[in-house]
Formats: sequence, structure tokens, C-alpha cells
Amino acid sequence: MVLPMEFDLNQAVTKIESSLANTDETTAWPVLIMLSGLPGTGKSYLARRLVERLPFVILETDFVRKALFKPPTYSAEESGLVYRVCHELIEKLLKKGVRVIFDATNLVEFQREKVYRLAYRTGAKLIIVQTVAPEEVVRERLERRKAKPKPHDLSDADWKVYKRMSRRQQRIPRQHITIDTTGDIDKAVRKIIRMASK
Repeated sequence: MVLPMEFDLNQAVTKIESSLANTDETTAWPVLIMLSGLPGTGKSYLARRLVERLPFVILETDFVRKALFKPPTYSAEESGLVYRVCHELIEKLLKKGVRVIFDATNLVEFQREKVYRLAYRTGAKLIIVQTVAPEEVVRERLERRKAKPKPHDLSDADWKVYKRMSRRQQRIPRQHITIDTTGDIDKAVRKIIRMASK
């Protein structure tokens, strides 16, 4: 991907990194948790629950987009730049020994393959987690988010976006954990933390 003349990748990476929590929490065994799931299925909620147990850097594409593009357009070019910044920053953090949660939809396998390669190149343990929820629950969540947004709700996705993205979602061929976020996720959180701590 060729960067537009006015976009400075290094500057963008530095800007995002400076606003993240836990970037100094390093380990000899870095871990990358890649979340995958449609809007409203609980990815960001799960990420916050995991950070309560173990210090991770949460790198959320919705945050990156809104920090770099005001207002965001959600164009293909913009999305490409958001993911480019995320991938560069993930690699930088993993090389430092930081545990990272990549909070993005990651619906298409060719996008996920870039993340697989990042983990391989840096020697990080890769844990893939897919979040799911019944459509009626997702619809209710998205409508509630729109009516009463909370500070941590950065996504602008609505039901139409959900339906459009659901047509693009591809099966994850690698070993992964699937979590239905409508139930009690404590057991799943403990399992992921155990995997990340080994």
C-alpha cells in the first residue's frame, strides 16, 4: 500500500503509542491476543475484562481511526491506513516484550494472515479469540449504544453496518477460542489468562 503524501506513518504510530496504557509492562514472553468478531459481539468488553487480570496494551482500531482522522470517513483508504498503523505498532510493542490485545473485527482471512505473520516474526505467542452473540442481542446492543453511548464505546457501527459486515465474515481456519458474550465469560477470561501466562 502506497501512503498518501500527507500521511506520516511513523508520526501516526508515535501519536497512538503515546496515548496507550501499559506500554511499559514488559515480559520475556510477549503475547498477542487477536480478537475477531462482528460489531456488537463484545470484543471491547472482553478486552477490558482481560486487562483487569493482566496488563495488556489494548490496540483498538476504532480508537486509532478517531485519533488520526477527524472526522473519520470509513473509506477503504482510511481503513487501510488504520490497519497499517496498528500492524506497525503491534510489531514495535511485541519486540519490546509488551503483551498486546488487537481489538478489531479481523473478519477476513487475508487480514488475519498479516497478524499471524507479526506474531511469528516477533516470536510472540498468538491467541486467537472470536466473539459471537445472537443477532437479536447484537441488534439490541447496537441500538442501546447509539441511544446512550458510553465513553468506552468508540464504534459507530449500527445494524446496517453489522449486516453488511456479516456477509464478509470468513471462517477462522486456525485453532481459536470462540466466546458467546451473552453468558458469563469469567471461565473464558480465566482460560485466556492462563494461556497468556504460560
